[in-house]
Amino acid sequence: MALVVVFSTMSFTINMHYCGDTLVETAIFHKAKGCGMEMQLPITKSGCSVEKKGCCTDKHVTVKGQDELNTSYDNLTLHQQQFVASFVYSYISLFKTVEVETNSFSEYPPPLVVKSIYKLDETYLI
Repeated sequence: MALVVVFSTMSFTINMHYCGDTLVETAIFHKAKGCGMEMQLPITKSGCSVEKKGCCTDKHVTVKGQDELNTSYDNLTLHQQQFVASFVYSYISLFKTVEVETNSFSEYPPPLVVKSIYKLDETYLI
């Protein structure tokens, strides 16, 4: 339960580097390095540059966590209380071991032995 609380309140960013339409690198918590094909714009003597669109793009996805935790359990309705009670009861009953002996042969007598099997197979212990 503590891990659920930690991960629900934690924010993180996923950085993705695309070269064309292909995903090249994904990074969490730091910037993606890239594929090394970034366009460097040449600067001429007059200070003007010709801009050409590169094939690489970067995307950033930010997942924000909760800022406040709701810890008030005083206002549970009757249906919520029934759900919690039945959940706790069923969860605890998972760990109970119930041993039931099922002997289908307990009410039937064993068959009568007509001949000794060791004499029919001619095996004797010495």
